[in-house]
Amino acid sequence: MSVACSSTIDACQNPKRAKVAAQLVIGFSDEDKMGTIQPHDDALVITLRIGGYDVKRVMVDQGSAVEIMYPDLYKGLGLKPQDLTPYDSPLVNFEGRVVTPKGQIRLSVQTGSEVVEVDFIVVDVYSPYMVIVARPWLHALAAVSSTLHQKVKYPSEGQVYEIRGDQSIVRRCLVAAIQREPEIEHPSRAEKGL
Repeated sequence: MSVACSSTIDACQNPKRAKVAAQLVIGFSDEDKMGTIQPHDDALVITLRIGGYDVKRVMVDQGSAVEIMYPDLYKGLGLKPQDLTPYDSPLVNFEGRVVTPKGQIRLSVQTGSEVVEVDFIVVDVYSPYMVIVARPWLHALAAVSSTLHQKVKYPSEGQVYEIRGDQSIVRRCLVAAIQREPEIEHPSRAEKGL
């Protein structure tokens, strides 16, 4: 019996070892869209275990460089100002306004058996989300996200695992954000000349 060899001598001498050394490939196919409402332009919102608690309404934003924690989770975890470390850089919110953070806190984020320590910037502004996880979390987990497929995939223990997004929560968050927007002021009767 002969073994075809095209890469390394070690792989030819020990085919089992070559299989172990193979890299996992993380990708998405049309099959990954099954169970999602298509077409859509929904954000990717998942549930993660943060600081020992299952937290819903976690937005995955691969375009952001920092993880953000909003007041609902800050209060829900029973955190106090003395739990925070200083964070002096101002942030710009989705509306283009400058936001001064309350501070920063490091918490564990568990995904299956993987645990990543994440530095969350705590802000005191309204959001329909509890937190935003961003590139630092994705990179630490070696994860790849897809809003189209509503999934985050990551390698662990020699396999590729996935976290599914929840489009119903995304849509409830969107409705909450719209309802929260200040109402358009209508001119008074005096301004109309009535």
